Amino acid sequence: MSTDFRLPDLGEGLVEAEIVQWHVAAGDEVTLNQTIAEVETAKAVVELPSPFAGTVSAIRHAEGDVVPVGEVLISFDVEGSDAAAAETAEKREPNLVGYGAAPRSTARPQRRARAGAAGDAVDLAVREAAPHDAIAPSAPEREPRERPRSTPPVRKLARDLGVDLDLVAASGVDGLITRDDVEAYAARTATATPEAPRGPVPPTAAPVASAAGDERIPIRGVRKHTADAMVRSAFTAPHAATFLTVDVTASVAFVAGLRADARYAERRVGIMAVAAKAVCLALRRTPELNATWDDAAGEIVRFAKVNLGIAAATERGLVVPSVKDAGGMPLLELSDAIRALAETARAGKATPADLSGSTFSITNYGVFGVDAGTPILVPGEAGILGLGAVQRRPWEHEGGVALRDVMTLSLSFDHRLVDGAEAARFLTDVGDVLRDPARAMVFA
Repeated sequence: MSTDFRLPDLGEGLVEAEIVQWHVAAGDEVTLNQTIAEVETAKAVVELPSPFAGTVSAIRHAEGDVVPVGEVLISFDVEGSDAAAAETAEKREPNLVGYGAAPRSTARPQRRARAGAAGDAVDLAVREAAPHDAIAPSAPEREPRERPRSTPPVRKLARDLGVDLDLVAASGVDGLITRDDVEAYAARTATATPEAPRGPVPPTAAPVASAAGDERIPIRGVRKHTADAMVRSAFTAPHAATFLTVDVTASVAFVAGLRADARYAERRVGIMAVAAKAVCLALRRTPELNATWDDAAGEIVRFAKVNLGIAAATERGLVVPSVKDAGGMPLLELSDAIRALAETARAGKATPADLSGSTFSITNYGVFGVDAGTPILVPGEAGILGLGAVQRRPWEHEGGVALRDVMTLSLSFDHRLVDGAEAARFLTDVGDVLRDPARAMVFA
């Protein structure tokens, strides 16, 4: 029988992907879990495995096409038990293993109570009932209702079609509303008379004229994701910035000593790793910068662990993979993790898990010879530290002037979460460790 394979739900709320490369062609025989294509989302390049064995009967999209989640990518001819398995798989909402688990329970998960360092975050909100919070006696109590269960792509489709998911009957596993359910409901209601628009229809902007030789580049993939994130950050968090220029001669000598030592030479520790370790130490004393502003819940959430985001310039654009629990790593392990993650990101192999979950970030524009800058916050984070280039300059030292290795630190922070004094304390702590790495031994 012929069966279709749709673009799976890639998780992280991603709703489309660009086909980078096909690994099969029409007429090819494929085996179970064989890689059939590579697709690029807004966060990573992902390999798509075949969910069954059979013969490729048709390729539905060409390389370079941007395909919505749930749309048919490829068709197969399968036989025997594989055909039955394919028919079952085709009825399920597509989901890529490792990029968003398939639903198992109809109950909505309860919000976990936070318990200080024992949990993932510390709840700082103090809830106090006000007199006006009381329910009026005349107001009937409404019984809470569960939100219809569906995946992000299906919810987006429902929004696009103007479908209320509360009215859609679910046919998926464990009461999941599928794409077919939404499309079927929309088709049944399509004959209804559409409501006249209320108010004037907004004018459509005229396309921008292109002069001869101009290049028009589609906004998609990492560039689109980065643009959306930067706009969201700039217009959500009130940014403030502070700067500190530090004599890092001792750190430069410390790094040179490690590289000259045969025991550590292969670890290739650099000033970036020392700065990252300094950040982790400083965040212990200024937890306000390892936090997020939860507007919906009316809470400030301080994270128990430091997941350190490392901004990396790649051929696909700027990405920020994160080192999980960086605060618990010794210097050499942290250096290895940063280097490995950066290499993975530049190769386009970082997973959505790698590219999410950071709680504080570092950007090293010093590698491009830039002295200082004002980085924009990663959405949801309280701070980001920019590292400038290490420059040999005349500098005050022990009462005189000498040539010293100097760098500028730039801290951008969310002023809702962090006051100026706290930002200054954090930056001073980072500078103290870079000025004298031995201070890390006495950091509390």
